[in-house]
Amino acid sequence: MKIEIAKAQDAPVLADLFFSHLAAHPEYISHGEMQMGVGEGVIRDGALVAQTAPDGREKWMPYILEHIENDALAKVWKAVSEEGKIVGFVVADIEADGDTPFGMVCDVLVKEDYRGHGTGDALLQTAIDWLRGRGVSGIYLESGKNNHAAHRFFEKRGFTHISEIYKLA
Repeated sequence: MKIEIAKAQDAPVLADLFFSHLAAHPEYISHGEMQMGVGEGVIRDGALVAQTAPDGREKWMPYILEHIENDALAKVWKAVSEEGKIVGFVVADIEADGDTPFGMVCDVLVKEDYRGHGTGDALLQTAIDWLRGRGVSGIYLESGKNNHAAHRFFEKRGFTHISEIYKLA
């Protein structure tokens, strides 16, 4: 497995990977995807029901391209299998709307067949190292409400649950 910087020509493959995962695992959808319009969330019987938006892929493409092309404040890395297939990715950016600039790990995704072999660890660590290399000390991420496997993954790597997000029904 190799971790490489993603390029603009990788965006359609990253989008296919992202949206096939979201369709199969709507628990991955967080408020960030809902705010961008790539995911939808409705409250039914007091519970959040998330799904991809019909035009979510089209809305996501400018986002991922901006992160690929804005080297100064954002970066996207891809995990490439021995066969040369993209099997995962991570997106990181630096936000300046706080007291001091802080880092966001926006997405970490690994195809299910490639999980459990350190690919997610390598992607996450690459993003953390990049952010720290730019002087960022506060690093955050968000995760879908019911994405419990991801929550355990992040907690094992030192992240702490710090808040809840609510949506007006």
